[in-house]
Amino acid sequence: MTNKSTMLLEHNLKQLKLPTFLKEYDKLATQCAAEGDAHPDYLLRLSELELIDRHHRMVERRIKAARFPTTKSLDTFDFLSMPSLNKALVLELARCEYIERSHNVIALGNSGTGKTHIALGLGLAACQRGLSVGFTTAAALVHELIEARDERRLLNLQRRLARLKLLIIDELGFVPLSKTGAELLFEVFSQRYERGSVLVTSNLPFDEWTEVFGSERLTGALLDRLTHHVDILEMNGDSFRLKHSRKSNQPLATA
Repeated sequence: MTNKSTMLLEHNLKQLKLPTFLKEYDKLATQCAAEGDAHPDYLLRLSELELIDRHHRMVERRIKAARFPTTKSLDTFDFLSMPSLNKALVLELARCEYIERSHNVIALGNSGTGKTHIALGLGLAACQRGLSVGFTTAAALVHELIEARDERRLLNLQRRLARLKLLIIDELGFVPLSKTGAELLFEVFSQRYERGSVLVTSNLPFDEWTEVFGSERLTGALLDRLTHHVDILEMNGDSFRLKHSRKSNQPLATA
């Protein structure tokens, strides 16, 4: 290939936004020639590299857009230490079919039992399947909603949240909500009802959610929508953090 042809090829690959083609075509051509691969096999291998790299870039964009506080996978979760959790159900949820059906997931349990880890793992699984995900705590979301209302951009925020295939709301129940905050959060759930999935983690059983929302009527209407199509993950047990703390503070055995 002449220098002019090489320059034109690389220009075209840049215009077509095929960075892996551009990076790998020369090296792979040499490799395929040495192995005696036919030209279609060379193109097939090159296109496969492009698709793999494109998928990785897409997943990275999804993860960044989700605003996870940290990236955790389900592979690193200690299911043996949480016998109340249905592992088979969690692995089934990781296939993300519930998101395609606009169903919800609620993880309930006392503090330190790994609810956030499970939520992050399911969020990562959704990103890996090319689905749009958003992660926030209940307190942070309510703060953002009130701020958007005060600045007259609430509608734009609501539309952005509605476009997400999966909205993860962590730590519902840790902080009681004001009347305005409860109503705005209820509106988020209502707008997603049978249109988009919500994954909620909470340290409170359902019969104590009124303490968070401050109204039996509002709480009842919320739970009616949220639990219509839902999988519930029971995560009551000893705190992982407390276990770790106890192990760290154990005195060293003497001979």
